[in-house]
Amino acid sequence: MIFFNAVRGVLSILLMISVGFYLAKRGVVDSRASKAFSATVIGVALPAYMVTNLTGTYDKQKLFELAGGLYIPFAVNVVCIALGYLIARLIKVPANRRGTFCTMFALSNTIFVGLPVNLALFGPASLPYALLYYIATTVFFWTFGSYSVSRDGGRADAKLFSIATLRNIFSPPLVGFMFAVALILLEAKLPAFLSDTLRYLGSMTTPLSMIFIGTVMASVRWKELRFDRSMAFVLLGRFAIAPALVLTVSTLLGLPPLMKNVFVVQAAMPAMTTTSILAEAYGADAPYAATVTTLTTVVSLASIPFYMLMLGA
Repeated sequence: MIFFNAVRGVLSILLMISVGFYLAKRGVVDSRASKAFSATVIGVALPAYMVTNLTGTYDKQKLFELAGGLYIPFAVNVVCIALGYLIARLIKVPANRRGTFCTMFALSNTIFVGLPVNLALFGPASLPYALLYYIATTVFFWTFGSYSVSRDGGRADAKLFSIATLRNIFSPPLVGFMFAVALILLEAKLPAFLSDTLRYLGSMTTPLSMIFIGTVMASVRWKELRFDRSMAFVLLGRFAIAPALVLTVSTLLGLPPLMKNVFVVQAAMPAMTTTSILAEAYGADAPYAATVTTLTTVVSLASIPFYMLMLGA
């Protein structure tokens, strides 16, 4: 039964990704439409889904119990960042790639790929745990990650914290999460028409996300990919070291099975696609960042069923 549940969840994900791949290859979806999918998910669907799911599932007591697991993703990300810097020096990653390498080695795409994957695999009950991991990664990405990538580009004025950093951290999904938490703490209810609207909008999250990933896959030019040693270590960090750390800590602390499984899957997600955008903006090695993020996204299609079967989810 466990095996068939895992296969069913993974097949559902792959089929939705295949739809995006097919539409892109047929020319139905171009790069502008693909960006529209991304913007719709991040700006509309995800915040709406968070509000309706959290307010419909959690009360004050459950919310306080949930917050107790937040330190685990923070601790794992700190360890992965430290390991990334150590490995970057040991294998002599070029200076204009070092921060980019560390960011992709340590931090996973927990919101755009990780959240819909967890929803497809574990159902709506996984949302709060996926959000805990997202909070940790987004804080580190827009502080450590942004700073490190800007240093790759030779930006002497790079700052670890700034007003821009705060704006990026408080993204629409996180604002949606905070709004839902406020409603729960105040024991407030949304009007039925608004709640229904948010539920309909939120239902777009998983299919649109998977279709977007399919369009990204269709744009990969495999003949132009040049694999090097640093890429192998990014893959090791994303799909072996980070999930192994989470699994070890979660098992030792006796976390609830669903929390443990969601944390492991979140840790085993691909590198953040935003890394290549930052690299381009800061004058770092953008082609390298784009290649690695695409590569990790492709490899994640194999890692997802592996972890599902290993966890017995």
